[in-house]
Amino acid sequence: MSRAHKTLARDGIVAALDVGSTKICCFIGEMDELGIIRVAGIGHQASKGVKAGAIIDMEAAEQAVLSAVHAAEQMADVTVRSVFVNLNGGHPASNSHYFEHPLRGGAIDDGDIRRLLHECGTEADDSVRSLIHAIPVGYKVDGENGIRDPRGLHGSSFGVRMHKVTAATSAIHNLVTCVSRCLLDVADVVANPYAAGLGCLVEDEIDLGVTVIDMGGGTTSIAVFYDGALIYVDSVQIGGNHVSNDIARGLSTPLPQAERMKTLFGNCLSSHADDRETITVPQVGAEEDARAVQIPKSFLVGIVAPRIEETLELVRARLEASGLDKLAGRRVVLTGGASQLPGVAELARQILNKQVRLGRPRGLTGLAEATSGPAFSACAGLLSFAVDDRGDARGLAIPKNDTTGGFFSRIGGWLRENF
Repeated sequence: MSRAHKTLARDGIVAALDVGSTKICCFIGEMDELGIIRVAGIGHQASKGVKAGAIIDMEAAEQAVLSAVHAAEQMADVTVRSVFVNLNGGHPASNSHYFEHPLRGGAIDDGDIRRLLHECGTEADDSVRSLIHAIPVGYKVDGENGIRDPRGLHGSSFGVRMHKVTAATSAIHNLVTCVSRCLLDVADVVANPYAAGLGCLVEDEIDLGVTVIDMGGGTTSIAVFYDGALIYVDSVQIGGNHVSNDIARGLSTPLPQAERMKTLFGNCLSSHADDRETITVPQVGAEEDARAVQIPKSFLVGIVAPRIEETLELVRARLEASGLDKLAGRRVVLTGGASQLPGVAELARQILNKQVRLGRPRGLTGLAEATSGPAFSACAGLLSFAVDDRGDARGLAIPKNDTTGGFFSRIGGWLRENF
């Protein structure tokens, strides 16, 4: 855990904020001495001002965040001052680097590890992209690979392979600004697929290899875990909202009606009964007393299935291009609101040729049934990250002789000067 996370843990209260394209959700958790989190407050609000994971209307997004956080605070009867927030947009990208240093003699200790991780876990932020994660995925001592904990080992050289995740600086800037306008500090920003994975995976999956596909409203994000660490993230700019838009256009129906039909009747797999079952479709601009159009359910399935199929094929292409598809094994966990659409898991098995399960929040107590589904995995994962950042080197304390501020310290100064 980083020093900032330990301070939050001592206070016993942690707060997570999921800023998505469909909903904005806040969880407030209380942590006991064993590190188990009980969710004491929950607030969620229909998302406004957010499209494809990016903030496009600061005022609307600010009001939605305020409403969600206020509802969670009232339920928990506490006031939160800082939140862990996920980044849904920003086009996250992964890069792996190997860093090595000679040892000065003696056994490797915490100081050696901290110095190595601090040096390779920092990166100059610029106006285009900024570092959001620096995760050690394996150490090497004198050429020996696969070392998870090098403390106590002797050798002449000591190295680490670091997985760095970067995202668009403007997207991070807008997200932090939105939260700060709500009089909240940003404790940390977490890539959305990383948070979703931490929220719904078991440790065996993280060790043996698994692909998490978080199917949100505006984006579908990907995370690959292997040997206990995150090794790859990516995203495609298609989500559940695109399915609703396709239905609205294809059937000439208002968007709220399209969303309702998707939820009630949508399916990714066709059946012989679809031609016999009919659905009432209100038409755009029709008078209230106008006769609604009746269509076979097969028409709706014919709109929904191609878009989900396209999404999963894009995910497959990204995984194959990364070269990590085999390393991730044959396990896929689907999560996010759009993953609840009937037939998604079966279609994913066909397209990805892997074992597929639906992921729900794990490791938390106190969640109501309405907030224990796949749509809330990312928010649950943010609470898990708040308690244990799993060795993220970007969160390491800066040595006393290093006065260079990082991205979040600089942006915090900018916000204090302007708001």
